[in-house]
Amino acid sequence: MQLARTREELWSFTRHWREEGLRLALVPTMGNLHEGHLALVRAARQQADRVVASIFVNPAQFGAGEDFHAYPRTLDADRRKLADAGCDLVFAPGDRTMYPGGLEDATRLLASPSLANPLEGEFRPGHFDGVVTVVARLFNLVGPDLAVFGEKDFQQLLVIRRLVEDLGYPLQVLSVPTVRGQGGLALSSRNAYLGEEQRTAAELLNVVLQEAAERAASGSAGRAAVEREARRRLEQAGFRVDYVALRRAADLTFPAAGDRDLRILAAAWCGPTRLIDNRPVAGV
Repeated sequence: MQLARTREELWSFTRHWREEGLRLALVPTMGNLHEGHLALVRAARQQADRVVASIFVNPAQFGAGEDFHAYPRTLDADRRKLADAGCDLVFAPGDRTMYPGGLEDATRLLASPSLANPLEGEFRPGHFDGVVTVVARLFNLVGPDLAVFGEKDFQQLLVIRRLVEDLGYPLQVLSVPTVRGQGGLALSSRNAYLGEEQRTAAELLNVVLQEAAERAASGSAGRAAVEREARRRLEQAGFRVDYVALRRAADLTFPAAGDRDLRILAAAWCGPTRLIDNRPVAGV
């Protein structure tokens, strides 16, 4: 497995691969990798000839007071995991490679307001603008035929699909279902912030969302009642809830009668750690 730090090093590999007519996949990450990330790499491996994983902690998507400086940087360990998962190239740029003129003077994109402003956007304003800004740069630099993202960040997945559609990128976006630990907690790099007791308590988030999805699918309760009960259970267990929302999976709007493709999404704090998760609503 190769390592590229600069644009020129990256291009020396990708140019050669494209000349050979090989299909390229990109797996964007911020590092501190876990099994969820590696599942993306393995999915990419099945559909492409070469897999590029990027590792870049993107300052543009962190808000004031968030954990940008504390976010774990574990490049050596990440490289070993990626090699075992079948990655061909790690692109690990510095800030000046991604933002040559500096972040404050960088050209930026704005995410689709209808997808970016609700839910996460209410609590992390500007977050998805930072996401689409860096993802567009990665698409431009790598030139992939395929990009792979996890469904745990479901709203982000929709935002990126719209980015690809709006800007006409000639690539396929592949989504991979959320990978969970033994107790059902969605794997996340930020789970490392959880203490042992908090990690056990955090498993309730998945349980509550699964039960809420089943209630919604059964038709035994309307949207507001499903959301209200899920919030009540989480708060009763000590979570600080940002949102619990039952939405159309296609565009995060409120479901209407007859909608059959729904998601229940939540963000909640377990101690000092903010967790996000979602579940599909089956059989609506």
